[in-house]
Order: sequence, then structure tokens, then C-alpha cells
Amino acid sequence: MDARKHFSALQIIHHVLELHVGHGDRCIDATAGRGKDTLFLANLVGETGYVTAFDIQQGAIDSTKALLAANGMENRTSVILDSHANMEQYAEAGTVSAITFNFGWLPGGDHNVFTKPESSIQAIEAGLRLLKTDGIMTLILYYGRETGFAERDALLAYLPTLDSNLYTVVEMPFVNRQNCPPIPIVIFKGQ
Repeated sequence: MDARKHFSALQIIHHVLELHVGHGDRCIDATAGRGKDTLFLANLVGETGYVTAFDIQQGAIDSTKALLAANGMENRTSVILDSHANMEQYAEAGTVSAITFNFGWLPGGDHNVFTKPESSIQAIEAGLRLLKTDGIMTLILYYGRETGFAERDALLAYLPTLDSNLYTVVEMPFVNRQNCPPIPIVIFKGQ
């Protein structure tokens, strides 16, 4: 399908990231999945930047590492088998330019394993502390079938509570798509 006629949530988020991430930046892919966002960020940060990716599933870690190795990106990335809620153990506060999340389940993986509202909100809070001023956090809420609705509802209830003096939260729902379309969200830190 022609991408100019049918934008995906991922295309929208990647476009936003392209506008805000540059060479030398430090980024986090909080939900590595199959590694596409990790690779995308690694290209944006260049040889002088660094990307740390997290996932709780070994299959996601293996897929991400293989994709990065196939593209020669091992020197500017690390892929960690740990919850995104623990990201503060791997970076200093105020040092990260961008953090990206894809909430839901691993593409092509077991739909019985998916992100949970409690750890996802913890991870967002940790990420906001890690972001430098003028940093951004991107979220894509994938939900549907029998999973993801509780997380979607919890995150959409949580995000409006962020202090508007510190953060700007932009939600971009697809209003003309059927069947639980993903919801792209961007959080800008700073005024």
C-alpha cells in the first residue's frame, strides 16, 4: 500500500522522532519488540550516539540483536533483558533525548504476553525523569482482542495528570479507522 495514502502509527511516530533526534543523542527503546525502533533510533543517533533497548521476552531480545548485527549497529546499542520499568538503572536523569514505547504484545509473538498498566506507568514515570529538557517520549498504544484495553484505559487516564507546566502531551487517535486502531502519543518535556 502506498504510504502516502495510508499512514501507520509507526510512520507518524518515526517522523516525529526524525525531527527531534540527532547525531550524538542518547535514546531508549523501552519495548524492543523485533528491533525496528531500536534500529531506527540507532541510525538517527549516528556513530557518536547510543541507544539502549529493553524487553522482557528473550525472543524479542534475540530478534533485536540479530537485526542490529545485520545492520552493523552493535557498537552504538545495547539490548537488555529487563522490564522497561527498570530503565533508571541504566541511564542518568536528564541525559536521554528520546524514549519510545510500543505498548501491547510482541509482533508475531504470544498474545498472552503483553505490557501491563502498572509497569507501563512506572516506566513512563522513570522515562520522564531520564529525559533531558526538550526531550520527547513517544507512545503507541496497541490494543484489541482480549488484551490491551485495561492498559489503554489506564494510560489514557494517567497522561492528563502530567503537569502541563513541565510536559505537553499530544494524542493522535485515528478517528476514521475501524477495529481498534493504535493510538500514537507524544510527550514533550519542557515548555
